[in-house]
Amino acid sequence: MDHRAPILITGASQRIGLYCAQRLLDEGQPVIVSYRREREGLDILRQRGAITLHADFSDNAGIFAFIERIKAHTDQLRAIVHNASDWHADEAGQQAAAFQHMFQVHMQAPYLINLHCAGLLRHGGAADIVHISDDVTRKGSRKHIAYAASKAGLENLTLSFAADLAPAIKVNGIAPALIQFNPQDDDEYRRRALAKSALGIEPGPQVIYQALRYLLDTPYVTGTTLAVNGGRHLI
Repeated sequence: MDHRAPILITGASQRIGLYCAQRLLDEGQPVIVSYRREREGLDILRQRGAITLHADFSDNAGIFAFIERIKAHTDQLRAIVHNASDWHADEAGQQAAAFQHMFQVHMQAPYLINLHCAGLLRHGGAADIVHISDDVTRKGSRKHIAYAASKAGLENLTLSFAADLAPAIKVNGIAPALIQFNPQDDDEYRRRALAKSALGIEPGPQVIYQALRYLLDTPYVTGTTLAVNGGRHLI
């Protein structure tokens, strides 16, 4: 890996994004992260030398402003990891706004960032784009139609950008299912969630880092979305 060029991770102030950023820093890899709101994890990253950039992906002006911030901080990127995500239920009367917001975060932001930052990845060395999707795209969701659709759109962007940017830039995705519970999740919820997969475990964020590491290190994979779902498709 070229340690001189940073890896950009969007939405890395907590949970999986924060974990991956810290693991990369452990390896001496420079990291730039985006965040929507201040969180404790950002202070940890800053103390370790990461660059943290505020980003608002809810409209195009915010996306373009973020792209300019990136270019002001670096002229090269080793990789872009699109981890920023949001979730809204399909609530009556709010469906249109919810769909538009999730389209902006899950599709429009990656689309525009990829288009306008591809030049930062064209430095002659290894270069990757990784989209973090969701296992829900495999079957859809009756209760979260807009969320599932926007994540499915992100997976389609993986295919299109992989074809467009090859061979200089590999473009792949990761589609997680249950990775780690929230502290407020009760025992009954945990039991039902674990029963949805063949392996029946809460693996923790390290499995996403392992998938990311594989995609960064493997030179012969592009246009692929890795399912990290514990065998949910077998149940």
